[in-house]
Amino acid sequence: MNQEPGTDQQILSFCQTHYGVTFPLFSKVDVKGENAHPLFQYLTTQSSGLITDEIKWNFTKFLVNKKGEVVGRYAPTTTPKKIEKEIQSLLKES
Repeated sequence: MNQEPGTDQQILSFCQTHYGVTFPLFSKVDVKGENAHPLFQYLTTQSSGLITDEIKWNFTKFLVNKKGEVVGRYAPTTTPKKIEKEIQSLLKES
C-alpha cells in the first residue's frame, strides 16, 4: 500500500543516515496479498496472528530458530528488548 515509496537504495541511505544501520537490508517486497513474497507467505502460515493471520502493520516480528521453524510471532509494538531472552535462548541452541 505504498507505505515505503522509496527505492531500495533510498531506503538504505535513509536507514544509514537516521539509524546508523551498517548491516545489509533486504529488498522491498510485498508482505500481504496475492503478491506476497514467499518468505512472508511461509511466516504467516506457520504462526497465527491475534485476529487474522495477515501481517497487520509494519514491524510485526517473527522469531525463527536455526532449523527455519517459526517459534514466535510478536506485535509491531513489541520491542526486541522484550523478547531478548527468547532470542538469546535460540542463539545458544545447536
